[in-house]
Amino acid sequence: MAETTKVVAKARDRAGKGGARSSRRDGLIPAVIYGDKQPPVMIAVEPKSIERELHKEGYFNHRLKIAVDGKDFDVLPRDVQVDPVTDKPLHLDFLRIGPGSVISVQVPVHFKNEAASPGIKRGGVLNVVLHEITVRTKADSIPEYFEVDLTGLEIGHSVHMSTLAIPEGVRVVTRDKNATVASIAAPTVVREAAAQAAADAGAPAAADAAAAPAAGAAPAAGAAPAAGAAAPAAGGKAPAPAKK
Repeated sequence: MAETTKVVAKARDRAGKGGARSSRRDGLIPAVIYGDKQPPVMIAVEPKSIERELHKEGYFNHRLKIAVDGKDFDVLPRDVQVDPVTDKPLHLDFLRIGPGSVISVQVPVHFKNEAASPGIKRGGVLNVVLHEITVRTKADSIPEYFEVDLTGLEIGHSVHMSTLAIPEGVRVVTRDKNATVASIAAPTVVREAAAQAAADAGAPAAADAAAAPAAGAAPAAGAAPAAGAAAPAAGGKAPAPAKK
């Protein structure tokens, strides 16, 4: 389980856009704590106490303890609104968690010992299918990450969900109970997949373009008119006979 980080905040007197703008003018980040069948609490967070956490892997499954005017709240991050230009947080949502709270979170997957994989040594490529795995568990049982050991894996070998070490009390939320987490792909397979993707997104083949006649091009000298060519207009004069 990940360590709990303490965040400093203060209560907000006003809700809505006016209160949020007032908090930002004071250099704070407006936020709300909700859930656990209790009324929401409007707060303003000290940026220095949260910005480092925002950029960590697995931010949304790391427990936080928010200190608000002498009272602590155990929470999980649930949403972050950021400025599209500066990328700075504009508003934060936190889910209040109690002793018996059961929640769904995304747990990242880590891979180790790539150098000990014979398949990767021979040019194989680690193809990650699941970067995160959704689990449902109590707040104090959230795994920090799932670890996959690549030692001894050859090209063509796949790692499935059933090989992961799932802690007691943690339930994986998935339709496929033995889904593929990652595989060691052959380098030729990777190149062929990239070539196919380029072909799907590119223009028609040069050979096909060369085979098509230019628009409006006249038939070659001596060539028979195309089948279904238009006849002379009705009442039109026939061509004069050639003089001998």
